[in-house]
Amino acid sequence: MRAVGRSGRVRIWDRLAASDPGLLRLTAGLRTVVAIALTLAVLAALRVPVPELVAGAMAAMVATFAVREKQRGPQAVTLALGLPVALASVALGALLNQRVVAGDLFFVALIFSAVYGRRFGDRGTALGLIGFQIYFLSLFVHATVSTLPTLCGVLCVAFACSATARFVLLPQTPAGTLDRMRRAFRARLAQLMATQAELLDAGPDAVEKVLDDLRTGTARLHETALLVQGRLEDGTSDAAVARLLQRRIADAEIAAERLGLLLLTARSAERTDTLTLHLPGASVPSSGTLPVRDEATDALRRDLGALRLLMLRPAGEAAGTAFAHVRNRLLGYRDEENLPVASPAVQDVFRGLGEAARAALGLRLALDGPQDESDDSPATVRSREELDAEDAAIEVSEEAEREEAEPAGLQRPTTRAAVQVAVGSALAITGGELLSSQRWYWAVLTCWIVFLNTASTGEILVKGYRRLLGTVLGVVAGIGLAALVGPHTWTAFALVLLFIFAMFYTAPLSYTLMSFFVTAMLGLLYTLLNTYSTAVLVLRIEETALGAACGVIAAAVVLPVHTDRRTNDLLVAVLDRLADVTRGAVDQLSGGAGGDLVEQARELDQALADLRAATQPLTHPITPLRSRRNTARYVVALLETCAYHGRSLAATAELLPTHPSIAADPRLRGACGRIVHNIGVIAAHVGDPRSTAEMETGPSIASMLEPGTLRLPRYGRVTDRVLRHLQRLDEAVSGLARPLGVAGGPAAPGR
Repeated sequence: MRAVGRSGRVRIWDRLAASDPGLLRLTAGLRTVVAIALTLAVLAALRVPVPELVAGAMAAMVATFAVREKQRGPQAVTLALGLPVALASVALGALLNQRVVAGDLFFVALIFSAVYGRRFGDRGTALGLIGFQIYFLSLFVHATVSTLPTLCGVLCVAFACSATARFVLLPQTPAGTLDRMRRAFRARLAQLMATQAELLDAGPDAVEKVLDDLRTGTARLHETALLVQGRLEDGTSDAAVARLLQRRIADAEIAAERLGLLLLTARSAERTDTLTLHLPGASVPSSGTLPVRDEATDALRRDLGALRLLMLRPAGEAAGTAFAHVRNRLLGYRDEENLPVASPAVQDVFRGLGEAARAALGLRLALDGPQDESDDSPATVRSREELDAEDAAIEVSEEAEREEAEPAGLQRPTTRAAVQVAVGSALAITGGELLSSQRWYWAVLTCWIVFLNTASTGEILVKGYRRLLGTVLGVVAGIGLAALVGPHTWTAFALVLLFIFAMFYTAPLSYTLMSFFVTAMLGLLYTLLNTYSTAVLVLRIEETALGAACGVIAAAVVLPVHTDRRTNDLLVAVLDRLADVTRGAVDQLSGGAGGDLVEQARELDQALADLRAATQPLTHPITPLRSRRNTARYVVALLETCAYHGRSLAATAELLPTHPSIAADPRLRGACGRIVHNIGVIAAHVGDPRSTAEMETGPSIASMLEPGTLRLPRYGRVTDRVLRHLQRLDEAVSGLARPLGVAGGPAAPGR
């Protein structure tokens, strides 16, 4: 029973770790709640009145979530600098509270400075956020000169409690975060492999849902891989170790995705068209059938479960003859050992299992250190030797970082945003005071928030819509909660803590949900301050709508950055990174020096993630232009296909210096020229529609797979794999031409 209970806890923990990589959301929510609860406990012991309790809770929340540095030292410095900023802000708020014109002018200047401070990194962002939010706090609790000493004491308590929660009660080190993110990556791998196993037995009615789950699992694995790779340099003391982990994580991700493609191929009569796998609505080929239930497919089901075990088993339990036997069997498939009698497609899946097992071994060695080698088979010994050789070959090269010209003056993003939000806030103050001379600051807060982490008019519009929707739903909940809580102060504070945790936990997932919890919490705070009424909450909806409208107007009129312009800039960046990865990988596979391909692939993935986020206004359900929405989804999906094949090429090229079964083939270089040229042509047309550059056409790269063209006896299978990636990349790049307005490409659906 104890073992069953422990197994259940492990499964729950793995599911939680997979859904919240590194437990970042959970930690942020718990830390904020603990800081607020500690502040309330101290202030209650000092018998502070309820308005000051509310002020302390809000100050503790701000002091906790504003600090974003990863290292503990910089966090402590920012928190220490934040206290005098907070004291100055609340003092000015108390002094200017009754001076309408002077107070409004100062508020606008403060907002400009806070947004402009983002150009100075995490510390500038944090100090600006603290200054703005504490000034807003002074307006919320109606601070006066007479209450100023008490409020200053409350702020000191709040910052001290925030520091205690951060550094003592819930410490979070980069190494600890990285360790949890590693566990999340393993859990995501295991979830994806469980879905791949379902694909084997899914009937005709269930296969579409399984394929959708497969796409979702693959995308989530990729997101987790990006998060882990982004934290490596902060979580490891050695740059060589960080680079090794990047390589191992990329190996595991690509091996898992390739295994899924091989399983899809085994279900269908022909090789799976990877060009369509990322496209919206793409399904299993119509000729797809279930594999025959024979010894080979039964062994395949067994080995998929064994591979999942290899991925999930903790280091302390990854020992013993049985475990070694499973690992040895899977790794043997890489060397054509014990391949079952089956169709070529099914045999390819077993080879893919061997490659995934090798990636699992490399990941385990990188994360957990040396393992027991006493039960190794010859195939396992060879895999270890390959991995050791790769480790020895990794050298940290201090390459000059790519420098990009940064706009100056008003075109600098931080300057532009500061001017826009200042103008929008001035409009919000004017309109807000016409609605209410007491609650006008809600419009300013909304205007401020819709500009955070947005860079185009479309993004601000979508964020404003989501905030308004969450506010309306939160008002409905707030009315009901206020009636239930009534005069029970500590019940209300308990619910406030619950909503604050939910707010932080759901913030990265849904801005609408976060806004809902914020508004419901405010209804409780108004109840505590004895200022609650249905009219107040309705006024909040009106002020929120006004603030969102002012933000959109300012973004559209003052130094506007249109969504089309931003997405075009990001699209060009993705294409440039794709060309770099393709050129570098093929150059290295042809015998040249390709540079740091893992880092280039990571830059490509990050650029694509930025583009995906920027196209949300174009793909959002409220977008009225259905054809444009379909085109945006189609382009992003094709780019995801391109990125997958680019990562696969980079991963194969990185193996070249040490892998005994891969050799450079100079003839591969000729297969890359047209792809890189066409990527450049598309980028030129996106940057300047008047560009006269033309797409190149020629024989299909697949023709090079014909016998006698480019096949070498010893390295033919690896060369074939590279050529297939290049073929799919060539098709995807050609597919981008027509929807992006470049003549010569095939038509896109939905046009």
